[in-house]
Amino acid sequence: MQQTIYAAFALLAALGAGDFAAVDESRETPTRFEYTQVHMGTRFRILLYAGSEGVANRAATAAMDRIAALDKALSDYKQDSELSLLGAASPTAKPVPLSDDLWNVLVYSQKLADRTEGAFDVTLGPYSRLWRRARRRKELPPKDLLQKAGHSVGYKKLILDHCRQTATLTSEKMRLDLGAIAKGYAADEALIVLRDRGIESALIDAAGDIVTTGPPPGKSGWKVTVANLSNAEAPTEKQGRVPQEHPEKSAPNESATGSRLVIKDAAVATSGDLYQHLEIDGRRYSHIIDPFSGIGLAGQTSVTIIAPDGMTADSLASAISVLGVDKGLALVRDMPGVACRFTWIDSDGKTSVRQTETFQPYMATSDPDEK
Repeated sequence: MQQTIYAAFALLAALGAGDFAAVDESRETPTRFEYTQVHMGTRFRILLYAGSEGVANRAATAAMDRIAALDKALSDYKQDSELSLLGAASPTAKPVPLSDDLWNVLVYSQKLADRTEGAFDVTLGPYSRLWRRARRRKELPPKDLLQKAGHSVGYKKLILDHCRQTATLTSEKMRLDLGAIAKGYAADEALIVLRDRGIESALIDAAGDIVTTGPPPGKSGWKVTVANLSNAEAPTEKQGRVPQEHPEKSAPNESATGSRLVIKDAAVATSGDLYQHLEIDGRRYSHIIDPFSGIGLAGQTSVTIIAPDGMTADSLASAISVLGVDKGLALVRDMPGVACRFTWIDSDGKTSVRQTETFQPYMATSDPDEK
């Protein structure tokens, strides 16, 4: 499924960098450190505060090693990954034992698929491959190939045995795509590694999927910016108004560059077509694929999710993009600790915003940390 928007989040420089070139191992004053590596075909960025450079380096190295190991298991780009080998064996002659990591992700994926009635579906790999080629060639996938691929898609064709921790793929040429959940899971796991090494204040940015622990020293939270659709101007009160029958509140006006959020011990992810889309004959197709039709979502939308963990935020952002604003917000209202903001541009070019009441407290209308 879907990749989350890269560069949709910009960390504000106001967090304070500081000079940490030569640090005494015994120093207790936390200092900010930053690390970047490429995994899962994208950039993973770790920001953390530690009492010494040695502590920071060891923690960050262990966290990046964990992400690299997950890349080998969960990537659908690597032919020798556990995920790719599982798909290549379809239909599986017998149940295939799974590693803990692949098992955890697939179990969560199937639960979300059930809850969204298939709007989230990791078996859409055959569709994903066609649309990747379409974006490279700048042409729509042939209808006959989409129809053929559809025979291999459907989350109920993936059977998990909870007693034996195995998976069975029941159709030919099935391919699993974890692009809408793997980065969130990897960020969660990396954050666990940092916590195990005593890091109490950290942020991991996985191509815009952001997961955090406690805030930076002296701050109320980590400050991130969510990009607006095509840098569109903020919606007016009328454009953002929500009908009275809906309990969600309209979002306040914001700058053209984006909305500022303040989070801690939480995750945030955004899905949409701002940076990844295909435009053919004036019609815009998102990289987010509708599992029911095999077609990239049409129109300009952006869904931002705030959740207790990265896997939830990452996968829900994609699922709600497919469900649409009404069903999507209804789903989130039944999920404790989750907030959602749905933005779209209609055929008249008008920007509209709806969000759950739980989203508003995260929005930074002013910055109490800055003088």
